[in-house]
Amino acid sequence: QVQLVESGGGLVQAGGSLRLSCAPSGRTYSTHSMAWFRQAPGKEREFVAAVNWSGATTHYADSVKGRFTISRDNAKNTLYLQMNDLKPEDTAVYYCATTLSLAWAISTIRRISEYDYWGQGTQVTVSS
Repeated sequence: QVQLVESGGGLVQAGGSLRLSCAPSGRTYSTHSMAWFRQAPGKEREFVAAVNWSGATTHYADSVKGRFTISRDNAKNTLYLQMNDLKPEDTAVYYCATTLSLAWAISTIRRISEYDYWGQGTQVTVSS
């Protein structure tokens, strides 16, 4: 059974930082792109950031560029999202996801439909 397990969410004041982790179980994903998405109450799930299989190439939503950093440690089979200078509008449930596709294209990695496996989500709440 494939599972992605997120951790690291919580409550933080505006301007603070959090680091999310995502640890796949059941198999390794060191050869596949991975991503973070988020979903705020009453809103659709949206793309946050993606990283290619090696960690050398990343892509971010404009809303988080310069504040969030996606990275991966393939030796530990773990995906990270370092979130700095958090804002109340960053409040959401954050999901990690991975795709079985070996391709990397900006046109597709932002799409929810590109990803085959998802975690259960971790809540991030930023107070003003």
